[in-house]
Amino acid sequence: MVTRRNFIINTSLAATAVLALPSLAFSMNKKEIGLQLYTLREELPKNVKQTLEKVAASGYTNVETYGFSIKDQFWGLSPVELKKILDENNLKAVSGHYNLGSFLYDGNTVELIAAIEAAKILKHEFLTVPWVDEPFRSIENFKVIASRLNQAAKMCKEAGLKLAYHNHDFEFKKQDGITGYEILLNETDKKLVYFELDLYWVVRSGNDPLKLFKENPGRFKMWHVKDMDKSNQALNTEIGAGLIDFKPFFKEIKQSGMVHFFVEQENNYAGNSFESIKTSADFISKNLI
Repeated sequence: MVTRRNFIINTSLAATAVLALPSLAFSMNKKEIGLQLYTLREELPKNVKQTLEKVAASGYTNVETYGFSIKDQFWGLSPVELKKILDENNLKAVSGHYNLGSFLYDGNTVELIAAIEAAKILKHEFLTVPWVDEPFRSIENFKVIASRLNQAAKMCKEAGLKLAYHNHDFEFKKQDGITGYEILLNETDKKLVYFELDLYWVVRSGNDPLKLFKENPGRFKMWHVKDMDKSNQALNTEIGAGLIDFKPFFKEIKQSGMVHFFVEQENNYAGNSFESIKTSADFISKNLI
């Protein structure tokens, strides 16, 4: 596993050599850099307005929201109020992470309906499922979740939205010769259910994003671009400062189908979180897009 993981992180010269320039033709706006706002989860509850002003000043044009609840909305702000602040800073919330556990596990649509309404107000393109709780990660449960994702995707389509699923590493654990991620890919409607590929977690699990692109072309409409600390692979770091070589992935945007990507850093900031997002945006702008 370690050998394969290092292979993926460092990327073989042979694999890189076959990445020809025509594959750089893709639909993503090359000037757009997104940020998953969970990166600033310590700052947002203190002052949403100032935090989003700093996001825009750091070079980001897109954001991905998180943390919505029916009770507290977004850090005490309604979707309408949040949309106003985003607009004032020329930020587009093209995606949002919404906890749909009660729907995925029990079929209760209350959270899903509320999430769709919030997503419509914020003008999301994608409503993204971010997590599966540990008790529901069996093969049988992944099959149920795949069916529920199909159902949710139909509801999203009717509302003018697209549904996506965001991975961690647990989806890639083998259970009786198959993984939860394989079930989600194989048993969801390719025309309705898309995937947000967290590149860090794919690499951390010992898998290869390029292989996933090749086997499932066009399904990975979004990415999380999150780097891996060199001294402790359980930690993140600023983009360009870690172990993951993102250049081969960005050269295969067309095969992936990626239209939006989001920087995310959950921990291990070099200075503070605002300095880290600026460092990551600068590296991406100069080296990846």
